[in-house]
Amino acid sequence: MELNLRNPIVFFDLETTGTNILRDKIVEISYIKVMPSGAETERTLRINPGIPIPAEATAVHHITDEDVKECPTFKQVAQDLAKVFLGCDIAGFNSNRFDVPLLMQEFSLAGVDIDLARHKFIDVQNIFHKMEQRTLVAAYKFYCGKDLEEAHSANADTSATYEVLKAQLDRYPSLKNDIAYLSEFSCHNKNADLMGRIIFNNEDKEVFNFGKYKGEEVEKVFRRDPGYYSWMMQGEFAENTKQVITRIRMRMK
Repeated sequence: MELNLRNPIVFFDLETTGTNILRDKIVEISYIKVMPSGAETERTLRINPGIPIPAEATAVHHITDEDVKECPTFKQVAQDLAKVFLGCDIAGFNSNRFDVPLLMQEFSLAGVDIDLARHKFIDVQNIFHKMEQRTLVAAYKFYCGKDLEEAHSANADTSATYEVLKAQLDRYPSLKNDIAYLSEFSCHNKNADLMGRIIFNNEDKEVFNFGKYKGEEVEKVFRRDPGYYSWMMQGEFAENTKQVITRIRMRMK
C-alpha cells in the first residue's frame, strides 16, 4: 500500500560509532524522501566522525576509519541535511529511541536548530513490536517475503523500513493510512523530549520520566528544588532534553 501523505516524509537510518547518544557519532546516514506525489529521492552519505570507530562498531556496519578519513564531518553537511528534513515527517526503525535523538544531538552540536514541534515521527519498529514482536531482518522477511541483504548498511536498512511500513498497512486493516495516526500509534509515550526523559501526563503537563522525581511535574519540581535544573544542565543529558527543560524554566518566569 502506498502511503497517504499530506507532507513529505523522510525515512532514514544511521550507522554510528556506538550506541551512546551523548558520546557516539554518525559515520553514515541514508535517507529516502517521499513526496505526497509519490516521487522519491534517495541518498547515502559517509561521515567522518572525528573519533576512532571502535572495532565492535565496524564489525556491525563494516565501516572503518580508512573508509571515512576523506569524508566530510557532520558539521560540514549539517545545513544541507537540515534542508532535507525541513517540513517533513520522519520515519525509521527504532528511530524514536536512537536514530532521531542522536541525529538531533549532532545537529545541535553543529549549531543547527530544527523545530521538532512541526514534525511527526513514525517508528516502524514500534508498530512491528505491537503487532508481531520481531527485529528488522525478521520484519522484512515477515512482511515483504524477502531476505534483507547487507543488514546494518544504512541504505539497505532505510529501504527495508520504507517497504515494511507499506506492507504493514497492507496486512493490518486496523492501521490507518494516516501519518498523524501512525505517529501516535508508534510512540510508547507522549514525549516532550526525544529521549523520553520528559513526557506528558494525562493532563498534558510535562513530568519527569526518570530518577527520584519520576512522575512529578517538571515545573513543580523546579520551583521546589531549583538546583535540579542546574544539575541536569551540567549533567550528561542530550542537548534536546536541556532545551526542553530550559523552555519550561523560562516559561515559569
